[in-house]
Amino acid sequence: MGHTEDILNDIRGQIDAQPQPLAEARTRLDLVRSSAIGFTGALRTYRSGSLPQHTFIHPVGDGDGGVVLDRRVYPRLGPEGGGETPADITGALCALLGPAVRKVYPKARCGTSKRGPKITFGQPVDGQDPTVDLVVALTRKEGAGLWIPNLETDRWEASDPERHVELFTGGALSLRRTRRRVVRLLKAWNKQYGQPGFSSHNLTVWAWEFIEPRMGLAKALSTVLSKAAARVEAGQATKDPAGVSPNVKLLVVREVAARRLRSTADGVAEALAMDEDREAVQSALSRVFYRYVDAPATDSLAGKIAALRKPSPVTTVTLGLSGPAAAVRPTRAYGDTGYHA
Repeated sequence: MGHTEDILNDIRGQIDAQPQPLAEARTRLDLVRSSAIGFTGALRTYRSGSLPQHTFIHPVGDGDGGVVLDRRVYPRLGPEGGGETPADITGALCALLGPAVRKVYPKARCGTSKRGPKITFGQPVDGQDPTVDLVVALTRKEGAGLWIPNLETDRWEASDPERHVELFTGGALSLRRTRRRVVRLLKAWNKQYGQPGFSSHNLTVWAWEFIEPRMGLAKALSTVLSKAAARVEAGQATKDPAGVSPNVKLLVVREVAARRLRSTADGVAEALAMDEDREAVQSALSRVFYRYVDAPATDSLAGKIAALRKPSPVTTVTLGLSGPAAAVRPTRAYGDTGYHA
């Protein structure tokens, strides 16, 4: 194992989710799902996102899941029914979940997020208080996947979160392990910015697309970044791997996204190119994972020396001249390219 992979593993030690909050997130999601299955017309529930994909990083946030409703029980609901929007059904589900969850977590409250009920618990574990986001999904009459709500627009959108989990957790054990470790590193890198450029789903899709069997962690990370940068620079779309949803959207304008990806890809490539020199690797990765890797002491020293070597501008003030003396024109030294007072 080279120094690049060694330092990336050091970063993993800082960003990986802590066991107790992670276990609590699983427990809370299971409780919400077991309550939701009692809702009228519920066919099944599922887990989605970071929990089943093992890509949570510290601190633990939302545990994502969904409840699938039978459209035959709700003939007026959704685009293939009477066009009824998701707002009312989400409110009805929340009215069921709130009292049910409060039997175990007395301070729990049920509000809404973009895709359905959002349950807060008011009971931190190790300083973290994982929430649960539950998608109100509806079976489709035609086409794969499900109808899921967009409560911000009060409309239904096609997606297949169950298929996403199946795809992202597929493959040999070694491939799955590398993929989820790279996704965690990408999430930590992305969250360093005041405005993250990519959704967690976007980063996961890229890892699923670009990582191949028998890639080590460092090579896999470098490959994802370089291929993602090339795609965004070319203005090409990232398609839904399930073939149901629209193309995956960037969270910042393309030029900004491309610039971030390219500079990061170059930084990781630089580290790999100097993999036998730990100080050089640390210097390169400190510019990529700047919240997690300190620059070597020599970087700081070199910066100070460079600052001392910069010529100070010569002015009449620094020469102590004023009045008529300040108007004296400097003479040019023979063979020089500048002026000397």
